[in-house]
Amino acid sequence: MPTDLTGTFLRLTDGRPALRFTRAYGHPVDRVWHMVTDPDELARWFPFRAEADLRPGGTVAFRGESGAEEFTGTVLAVDPPRHLSFEWGGGELHFDLDEPEEGHTRFTLTDVLAAENTAARTGAGWEVCLAALDARARGERSEGPHGGAHISWKACYEAYIAAGLPSGAPVPGQD
Repeated sequence: MPTDLTGTFLRLTDGRPALRFTRAYGHPVDRVWHMVTDPDELARWFPFRAEADLRPGGTVAFRGESGAEEFTGTVLAVDPPRHLSFEWGGGELHFDLDEPEEGHTRFTLTDVLAAENTAARTGAGWEVCLAALDARARGERSEGPHGGAHISWKACYEAYIAAGLPSGAPVPGQD
């Protein structure tokens, strides 16, 4: 069964590698903003529980499932309810929201990668996480990206490799 990939590998104008994902939601921008900034909402789809001091220079604390290493990042920019970006794990995440029509939101996630060879691995991870966000946006119950997501990380990873995305980075728990 083919896996539909939604991420695009690109190079930013400064040469850094990145992945970009875009979604359309039938919710107002404020509702989607809440899904990407509220710690309880994030826990339903984001790979870590994240609590942020939403101001430039503020700290973002990331906590994983039991046994996962905790770490922090820094808020780079925030413009509620349109943009949030922060540093994490050597890379950056950018969330951009716009309203192409009233009551609808275009959500764009750009992950600026710390290393190019993580693209396939990271892309597969975002597919799983964003499937959980998509389910949440549809009003479906979601146990989060680690709670039996509707798609297979491994199938997405293999599909991204087959599509030619840079790969080769170790896969935690598998290498």
